[in-house]
Amino acid sequence: MSANEPIGYDELDDAVVRMQLGTEASDLHGSLCGFLAGAGRVGKQSLIETLHLDAEGFTPSVPAQAVLDQLVKQTEAELADPELGFEPLLPADDRPLADRAEALVDWCRGFLGGFGLAGAEAHGKLSDEAQEILRDLGTIAASSFDFGEEGEDEDALIEVHEFVRVGAMLLFAECAGRNKPGSETVH
Repeated sequence: MSANEPIGYDELDDAVVRMQLGTEASDLHGSLCGFLAGAGRVGKQSLIETLHLDAEGFTPSVPAQAVLDQLVKQTEAELADPELGFEPLLPADDRPLADRAEALVDWCRGFLGGFGLAGAEAHGKLSDEAQEILRDLGTIAASSFDFGEEGEDEDALIEVHEFVRVGAMLLFAECAGRNKPGSETVH
């Protein structure tokens, strides 16, 4: 891995397994995205401590910590990307549909948990659109899928994935943008 090469799902999944975090890579990325979208900042704590994933006394190896540090920087940059280049880290399209659908559900669960961890202060000020996005993410997070015709299922998953992707960016823009220094918000 070079410092300029983005972290992909498989690389994050390998790191999560090596660290024995007891969570899925998609859930971890969702948690980070939700935390950042809710205007949370990772700061000096490790990502594991920030998201309350820490096992008692656990310290990630230097390579694992490097992956997590890069993941934080990468995710912050992607969520703030004016070109809308953010993508949830999920299994590749060549993986079975059921695995990808379950990973998207895990990502949404993680996102909602991370958003909640960021603090309730900003959440009371959310626009109606943002509140609706959170409700819809909650519906997705509580979903289990019945699969029928593969082409239709694939199309449906693509639509849900796109909704989640755009919804995460909108929530980030609304919450994190409001808390930037020099914003117009009066406290």
